[in-house]
Amino acid sequence: MVTTLDVTDITAIAETGADSCCTSLVREPMTVEEAEALALTMKALADPARLRLLSIVAASENSEACVCDLIEPIGLSQPTVSHHLKVLTAAGFLTRSKRATWAYFTLVPGALDRVSRFFATA
Repeated sequence: MVTTLDVTDITAIAETGADSCCTSLVREPMTVEEAEALALTMKALADPARLRLLSIVAASENSEACVCDLIEPIGLSQPTVSHHLKVLTAAGFLTRSKRATWAYFTLVPGALDRVSRFFATA
C-alpha cells in the first residue's frame, strides 16, 4: 500500500533568501500571510515531544534518524511518535523516506533558520 503525503515546498524560501520570505518582527509588522505561516510553524514546535524529536534527529548522524530509534528516547507509543513526526514533516522541518519497513526522518537544511529570522534583531 502506498501512502501519499503532502509536501511543503520550502525551496522558494531557501532560494530567495530571508528578506524576501519573511520580515523581522523588529523591523516592520508582518503580513497576514507571514503571521499565518509562522503560527503554523510555531504550533508544530509548541510541543515538548516534538521539540525533543527534532533535537534527536538534528543531533543524529547526518541529521537523520529511523522512527524505530525515536520511540524509546521519547517514551511514547509508536503511533504517537509517528503522529508527531508527521506534524513536523508537514511543517517543513523534516523529510521522510521509507526503507524496507522503516521510515527515516531527516532535518530539512535551513528549516530552523527560517523560524529564527522572524526574531532577528539586526
